[in-house]
Amino acid sequence: MKNIAPDVKLGDNVKIYDFTNLYGCSIGNNSKIGTFVEVQKGVVIGDRCKISSHSFLCEGITIEDNVFIGHHVVFTNDMYPRATTKGGEIKTDNDWKVLYTTVKRGASIGSGVTILPGINIGENAMVGAGSVVTRDVPQNAIVVGNPAKVVGQVE
Repeated sequence: MKNIAPDVKLGDNVKIYDFTNLYGCSIGNNSKIGTFVEVQKGVVIGDRCKISSHSFLCEGITIEDNVFIGHHVVFTNDMYPRATTKGGEIKTDNDWKVLYTTVKRGASIGSGVTILPGINIGENAMVGAGSVVTRDVPQNAIVVGNPAKVVGQVE
């Protein structure tokens, strides 16, 4: 059972497992989307990416080519989320501003990572499992912890 909206753009040889929710997004050639993944409108996933089960990719996320996203990775896009406006009305799309995040080519994000909004994760960088990414990650850096800090370089 897959929920794939008609506005989803799928490349060639994309593998999508059951219990997914995809709408308004674009997924590149030869990419895999695991079970229980949600990919929201405006998300772009490049070629040859693997998005593991239980991950959440919200509006404003760009995943470049050859990226690995581990299990239960959560992206965010609002620095100050609220359900209602100051006047008590339920917020609509017009009541907040999306902050954009990019995961550059060849990066790997470990399982259980949370990525705050407006972050850039550099080319070939590695984010250790369970980390909370609060600032940009340089290319080829290995980061771990809460908040994630550079502990090494990818060779």
